[in-house]
Amino acid sequence: MTTAETTGWRGDRICSVLRGENPTVLRRLEAGFAVIGDTQFLPGYSVLLVDDPGVQRLTDLPRRRRRRFLEGMDRLGEAVELACRSADAAFRRVNLEILGNADPYLHAHIWPRYYWEPAELVRRPVWLYPHRHWTDQQHALGPQHEALRSAIGTELDRLAGTTSEGRR
Repeated sequence: MTTAETTGWRGDRICSVLRGENPTVLRRLEAGFAVIGDTQFLPGYSVLLVDDPGVQRLTDLPRRRRRRFLEGMDRLGEAVELACRSADAAFRRVNLEILGNADPYLHAHIWPRYYWEPAELVRRPVWLYPHRHWTDQQHALGPQHEALRSAIGTELDRLAGTTSEGRR
């Protein structure tokens, strides 16, 4: 890991959100924070961070908060799907994952998937992408992602006003 990855907001993602210092925040959700991913080799990649840095597993949360976290994951997944489908006709689907193998806090990955992905990867887990995709500056979150970032935030806001009866 580089110094930038272990210091500042990257080194303490949840506390940096709580302090208002994490620039990736999209919205505050009921049991966490929707953030856009540092890497955008799959445009729209987002993460739901739990709002308590001491929570390591879904089962660390009481059942009600657990449901709220999963509802937030669903909402962020739907927002990413709607925004990415609108932005790219080659949008295929969204993958949702709670892994917890590398970072010691509860978080959920929201991966948009596209038909333009390499044939050998399009149906495989995102984690099989070459290392360079994760680290190459050409894929780093930047101003070129602002429209998609804004669209995801707008969808999160719109979905917050939608009742479960009003959903597709």
